[in-house]
Amino acid sequence: MKIFTNKNQLKKNIKKGIKLGFVPTMGAFHKGHISLIKKSIKMCDKTIVSIFINKPQFNKKKDFNEYPRDLSKDISILKKIKVNYVYLPKYREIYPRGPNLGIKISKFSNQLCGKFRPKHFKSVVDVIDRFLKIIKPNKIFLGKKDYQQLKIIEDYIVVNKINTKVIKCKTIREINGLACSSRNFILSTNEKNLASKVYKIIKKNKIKIIKNKHLLTKIKKQIYKIGINKIEYLNLINLKNLESRKKNFYKVFISFYLRSVRLIDNI
Repeated sequence: MKIFTNKNQLKKNIKKGIKLGFVPTMGAFHKGHISLIKKSIKMCDKTIVSIFINKPQFNKKKDFNEYPRDLSKDISILKKIKVNYVYLPKYREIYPRGPNLGIKISKFSNQLCGKFRPKHFKSVVDVIDRFLKIIKPNKIFLGKKDYQQLKIIEDYIVVNKINTKVIKCKTIREINGLACSSRNFILSTNEKNLASKVYKIIKKNKIKIIKNKHLLTKIKKQIYKIGINKIEYLNLINLKNLESRKKNFYKVFISFYLRSVRLIDNI
């Protein structure tokens, strides 16, 4: 496994003409990350994983500082699953002249997380665009757990005719139903169980919600009742057009807090 901290070094060492898979991460690996990486290894000749905690996408300095970090453990995991390349750039390497907040992205960014996290998606797309220009992968592997982010990145790639295919990967969950997330490392066992109950409530009631959207108010009350202190949003969205489907395709999206830890899911 080769580790690069310099983009010029990286470009020199990656062979041309190979099918290259790219998995962008912020580290603190969990089963979801490992699933993405294994899929890339299976589908591509070589796989590159980036670990870069992208400061501009955090709305609060506190969130950035509290984001879980364990680089030595992450490197150990990557070696074990036989990743070919790891890219560990510094901030200045990625942003030599600072972020590009003038970047144009999908209007879908104005909904859900975008309403509560100004500039978040622009910052995410900006960093992904920079990585794609450096790495030039054939495929990028993204999880459906961050569905809104996935669709916004995919739209940007298509609109800008970037020669990289988005591979959408299923959400990986814990046995109790909680979607795998690096933020879960900050939660206590009781908090993880509480978060899993949110998933179970929505899953159990999804068909009823599709038939009657007004039930969302009742579901919100149920979620507050189990001990969730703040729900940012709980929305039902028909993704028929976004997914280019002929039939209706609904997902329930939620963002909620346990203490200061923000969790998202879609069911």
